[in-house]
Amino acid sequence: MSFDNFLTRLKTKAGEMKTEALKFKNKNFMDAAMAGSALIAMADGNITSDEKQKMVKFIETHDALSVFTTSDVIKAFQDHVSQLEFDKDIGESKAYQALGKMKSNGEAARLLVRMVIAIASADGKFDDGEKAVAVKICKELGINPSEFELA
Repeated sequence: MSFDNFLTRLKTKAGEMKTEALKFKNKNFMDAAMAGSALIAMADGNITSDEKQKMVKFIETHDALSVFTTSDVIKAFQDHVSQLEFDKDIGESKAYQALGKMKSNGEAARLLVRMVIAIASADGKFDDGEKAVAVKICKELGINPSEFELA
């Protein structure tokens, strides 16, 4: 093996390790983002294609989630939705638990609130049920809902 080939393989492996490390570092954020997405999308009883598209767009454009494949993130979203559909109380408990892990990171928490509001508004309306879920998410994250004109 030539030295150039060795360096190329070494750089490739280093890049793979960095990607894996970033996935681990941001896994809690991804889980919280998908938990919030599922909660807000299910707030009015059904998930619209506009809401799904807004979530996917967020995934593709946010640096913390860009290290994950779209299919991994969609699977996490579907897992939260399935839990909510199977048993609403347990599903909500697990979703809010995932969100709670972001409470100590004010920047991430505010980004999550902005994301869920954008998803809720994707279909052109932000109804009272969605606002109530957004308020509950704010409280779980330790954020005053009035920061987002929710109270």
